Amino acid sequence: MAYEMNDLLELMVDQRASDLHIQVGQPPTLRLGGGMVPIEGPQLTPADTEQLMLSITPDGHQQQAKLNGGADFGFAYMDKARFRVSVLKSKGNYGMVLRQIPNKFYGLRDIGIPDKIKELLYRPRGLILVTGPTGSGKSTTLAAMINYINETRDGHIITIEDPIEFFHPHKRCVVTQREVHSDVPSFSEAIRRALRQDPDIILVGEMRDLETIEAAISAAETGHLVFGTLHTNSAPKTIDRIIDAFPANMKEMIRMQLSTSLIAVISQVLCKKIGGGRIAGYEIMINTSSIGSLIRENKTFRISSDIQTGANLGMITMDTHLMSLVNRELITPDEAVEKAQDTVFMREKLLAAGAQLRQV
Repeated sequence: MAYEMNDLLELMVDQRASDLHIQVGQPPTLRLGGGMVPIEGPQLTPADTEQLMLSITPDGHQQQAKLNGGADFGFAYMDKARFRVSVLKSKGNYGMVLRQIPNKFYGLRDIGIPDKIKELLYRPRGLILVTGPTGSGKSTTLAAMINYINETRDGHIITIEDPIEFFHPHKRCVVTQREVHSDVPSFSEAIRRALRQDPDIILVGEMRDLETIEAAISAAETGHLVFGTLHTNSAPKTIDRIIDAFPANMKEMIRMQLSTSLIAVISQVLCKKIGGGRIAGYEIMINTSSIGSLIRENKTFRISSDIQTGANLGMITMDTHLMSLVNRELITPDEAVEKAQDTVFMREKLLAAGAQLRQV
């Protein structure tokens, strides 16, 4: 066989690739700094991809891939890195995507989280949501926050993930990490059980259904600091998405609960950095009595103007943050337009500031 899995993993670690794509009909391909770079070598055959898949996939997940056309799991490559693996079937053949999970935790400052956010991590209860599209660095941000708590305050942290990504050793906190489908059947079930396990902090890897969202909000209300993720790209959309998950007769009650239990929403995108690498763009909303009233009164469309005027509390809109990354010459004006929430306004602002932009 042309390719050995260990060589490919070694290359990923060495090149600091975020992902490795293994598909029939092309050589193994790395995602480097946001771009796709094929490895020099022959195209993969169906036998190659199956062999590579079998070399790292546990038996139970092989069965799952055979029956359901896919499986997800995490695994460690020696002590060099961890990977989140998605096995898939495409046109009857096996393929795989491996996401590299860094071995070290980033400091909050390293990833651009303002110091004001640190204060929120000492709260005894409430809900902090980190949102953004797939691959926007939500897991890295959450891992940095959990690690900060683990190093600076004591307590019991329970993480519920599918699969477990970052491994958190016990530091000042006791850390229990549970994997959905292998340690516990579902996210909602794991949260319900967690409440009987004396937790102080609960991390919910994904709030993807009504039961999980409901369980997370009620855990935040009953005296726990809860972290969760959603695939939304702004604070107002995050709040709407949560409320929309509930039937009409419950919406009023959920608005009330959210208006008091929500601490903050951090929405992020990953931008290509000038000179290589990536950097996150953030929108940060911190709940205030004014924002709480807007949630209760179903006026989420007015939250953005509160974020704009809340800079002294640590709030910032995505477009303001992207603009500051351009001014600090960390990202290109084109990248800012591509990632902006209001692309037309962003273009106008950049052109007025004399930026050179691609013609559309």
